[in-house]
Amino acid sequence: MEPKLEVCGISYSYHSLEGETPALTNISFTAETGEFLAVVGPSGCGKSTLLSLLCGLAEPESGSILIDDRPLSEAKDTIGYMLQKDHLFEWRSILSNVSLGLEIQKRLNADSRSQLLQMLKTYGLDQFQDKRPSQLSGGMRQRAALIRTLALKPDLLLLDEPFSALDYQTRLSVCDDISSIIRKTHKTAILVTHDLSEAISVADRIIVLSARPATVKTIIPVVFSGDERCALSPMERRNAPEFSYYFNLIWKELKGNDEV
Repeated sequence: MEPKLEVCGISYSYHSLEGETPALTNISFTAETGEFLAVVGPSGCGKSTLLSLLCGLAEPESGSILIDDRPLSEAKDTIGYMLQKDHLFEWRSILSNVSLGLEIQKRLNADSRSQLLQMLKTYGLDQFQDKRPSQLSGGMRQRAALIRTLALKPDLLLLDEPFSALDYQTRLSVCDDISSIIRKTHKTAILVTHDLSEAISVADRIIVLSARPATVKTIIPVVFSGDERCALSPMERRNAPEFSYYFNLIWKELKGNDEV
C-alpha cells in the first residue's frame, strides 16, 4: 500500500538582499493513511516552513512531495490547514464562518449545509451557530475552525500549533477534543508543536528536527500499552507510565539546543 504522504529529500532556503538562509535540508518521511504525526524541534528551526511546503504555499528547491502517489501540485485540494489562530470573522455568525470554505469553492448547497449543521451538533456547537465569534470561548472557536477545515473533506490535515493561543487548562481540553475528532474521522494529520507533552499525547510517530537548517534527527514511534486502537485520550496518555519515557527520549534528542 502506498503511503498517504511521501516527502522525499526536500530542501528550502530563504533568499534576501543579504543572501541565502537555508531553512530545511534533505527532509524525508512518510505518513500512512489515518496516521497522526507530530513535528518538534528547536524554535526557529523551520517547522512552520515545512507545513508551508506540504500545503503548496511554497515550493521546495529540491526533492518531491507526493500525496497518494501524485505530485502535490495535483493534490492541493485534498489538504486542510489549521493555523495558530482561528481567523473567524466577527461580522459572520459561527454557521457562516464554518461555511466559508465551501462558499469560496462554490460547494455550499442544501446537502453540504445539512452536513455542517450535523457537525456543529456532533461537536457541541449547534446552540451557538447564530452567535458571533466573540461570544464563544477560545476552545469553542478552535472547534469551529476545525469544522470549517473538515467541511472541505480533506484527506490530509496540517495543524500549525493550533492550541498555542489558549490558556493551559483550555489547551488540554481542546487538544483532547480535536484529537478525538481527527481520530474518529480517520484523517491523516501532521501537528507542528513546540510542546513535547502535546506531541506525545496525540501522535503515532514524532519527527524530531535539528536546529536550522533543519534535518530529520530521528523519527520516534509512540506506543502506549492498551492503546492499540487509539483508545487512550491525550489526557490518559499523559497519565500513562510510558509518557515520561518518551518525554525524556525526545528531550535527549533535542539536548544541546537552547530552545524547544
